[in-house]
Amino acid sequence: MKILTWLDENIESFVLIILSILTVVVIFVQVIMRYVMGSSLVWSEELARYAFIWLVYIGVSYGVKRQAHISVDALNLVFKKKGKFVLAMCANIAVLVFVVLLTYFSFEVVTQINRMSPAMGIPLKYVYAAPLAGFLLTAIRVIQNMRIQTSTFRTGE
Repeated sequence: MKILTWLDENIESFVLIILSILTVVVIFVQVIMRYVMGSSLVWSEELARYAFIWLVYIGVSYGVKRQAHISVDALNLVFKKKGKFVLAMCANIAVLVFVVLLTYFSFEVVTQINRMSPAMGIPLKYVYAAPLAGFLLTAIRVIQNMRIQTSTFRTGE
């Protein structure tokens, strides 16, 4: 259970750190190769782009987990505790429906891709799986947020 707890608390941040480091290192090596060695790596731009794509979609989940996305709180100022809770649940349900739909359509896209990347020769399914993984994690995080908000509302904290 310790592993599951660690994964729940840290998976997005761990993946984001690794992808950020990978992107910076690959781009740095490419710059050194191009301007110091006079040669360039064929695959570096592609790898940096794919890592950045994954970084963006995992970052969506991380933002939901930390409740750090931009929101409009004008209506939130009008309501009391119960109204704020109902408003938060409506927003969470809307986001959850949206994310589940995006997850479904992302899965549809991934199952239809059969091409290989030009420079690295990896199946593009792995690149197109980024929205699928990101939105699936986002759905899980929205459900977790709903549980936390419901528990907080019931206990009166």
